[in-house]
Amino acid sequence: MEMKSDIGLIGLAVMGENLVLNMESKGFRVSVFNRTVQKVDNFIQGRGAGKNIYGAHSLEDLVGSLKSPRKVFLMVKAGAAVDDYIEKLIPLLDKGDIIIDGGNTHFPDTTRRTQYVSSKGLLYIGTGVSGGEEGALKGPSIMPGGCPEAWPEVKPILQAIAAKVADGTPCCDWVGQGGAGHFVKMVHNGIEYGDIQLICECYHIMKDILGMSNDEMQETFAEWNKGDLDSYLIDITKDILAKKDQDGRYVLDYILDTAGQKGTGKWTAEAALDAGVPLTLIAESVFARSLSALKEERVAASGILQGPSPKKFEGDRKAFLEDLRKALFAAKVISYAQGYALMKAAAKEYGWDLNYGGIALMWRGGCIIRSVFLGKIKDAFDKNPDIANILLDPYFTQKLAEAQDGYRRVLSTAILNGIPAPCMSAALEYYDGYRCKRLPANLLQAQRDFFGAHTYERTDRERGEFFHTNWTGHGGDTISGSYNA
Repeated sequence: MEMKSDIGLIGLAVMGENLVLNMESKGFRVSVFNRTVQKVDNFIQGRGAGKNIYGAHSLEDLVGSLKSPRKVFLMVKAGAAVDDYIEKLIPLLDKGDIIIDGGNTHFPDTTRRTQYVSSKGLLYIGTGVSGGEEGALKGPSIMPGGCPEAWPEVKPILQAIAAKVADGTPCCDWVGQGGAGHFVKMVHNGIEYGDIQLICECYHIMKDILGMSNDEMQETFAEWNKGDLDSYLIDITKDILAKKDQDGRYVLDYILDTAGQKGTGKWTAEAALDAGVPLTLIAESVFARSLSALKEERVAASGILQGPSPKKFEGDRKAFLEDLRKALFAAKVISYAQGYALMKAAAKEYGWDLNYGGIALMWRGGCIIRSVFLGKIKDAFDKNPDIANILLDPYFTQKLAEAQDGYRRVLSTAILNGIPAPCMSAALEYYDGYRCKRLPANLLQAQRDFFGAHTYERTDRERGEFFHTNWTGHGGDTISGSYNA
């Protein structure tokens, strides 16, 4: 009797291939299929040669090669391709079999598919997988959600292939029902957008204000990577700065300054707007990419629009770099605080029981935003699971207090020299707004009541009681209601 496989995977692009090799290396037999069947043969004869991998030439062949309950892992392009494969797989599977989507899927699609697949007697998992090509091969961060009944069946495989933290804990655990896993992955990607932009702003300041060479910047990021900022993105930044081409030129200096996006950062900002959560830093990181794409317009505007040019830095460069380091750390903390605030709002709206400390642990290894201080976020939720905002945790409160004088000096210097720092600015504005006891929204509410009779609450009355003023003496007593608009 032919040996059955533990799991099947559809989609042999780089991520799919690497996940298969990862699974096989952990002792699992894997069946593979690809829409272009020649890719199956190429993989089996190439990277998969001599390994415990079965190459299927049809979906029927793939499903027939699997142990029960069958587990089929989709690593195909998010969107219509996922729905297409679900429709093709349903007639081939039996009750209790499991379909897993490991792509960058928008969480509402996962919620919809979980319900649909369940209605057919099958189980569904939508899981975020982060770590890029290397992570897929050596151990990614995995964030599964969907049908809870499916988790015990896939847990041994997913936790085996996931990255591990120092004590061996896998960077993979159950997130929640429906689209919870893909929501958490979406927030992860939004934070990633913010982290990347913050580092780019530091690079811009170092290069154009401090006049630092690539070697000097490489050395600085290498030093930063030894302390609070120890993280994957800081680590790769130092390597990028050092890379030269065959002509001895720095590769970074010849890369066009226009950035693209796959949409997950935009989804995060949209989800924040829907939930009414001020995700200012991540939204700015998305807009920064959009602004970078206006290359021709920016080149033309640079010869028309007036503003300061960077002046030769006359201060203490070492002290300024320390200010910049602290500013970057503080802004990163604020970015994560905003991301966690969005997850808390979503959990309340969708009825998810998210383990916030556990999510920090899942992000400690394998994923793109992995960093040392995620352990401090887990500590914050271990001490107070109901904390409203991680900025209120004593560790982070103290760190931001220590950083803010230098942070403000950095931003002042950037502004006076005409260097844009949209994410650093947005982070500090959020911090100042969050700690502000009284904001000018009283005037805003008065304006709304003046032109639209939207009403307002009063400081000398109980919350929930609404009032309207006839501001001009010509209006009536009719109000439009106290809705949020």
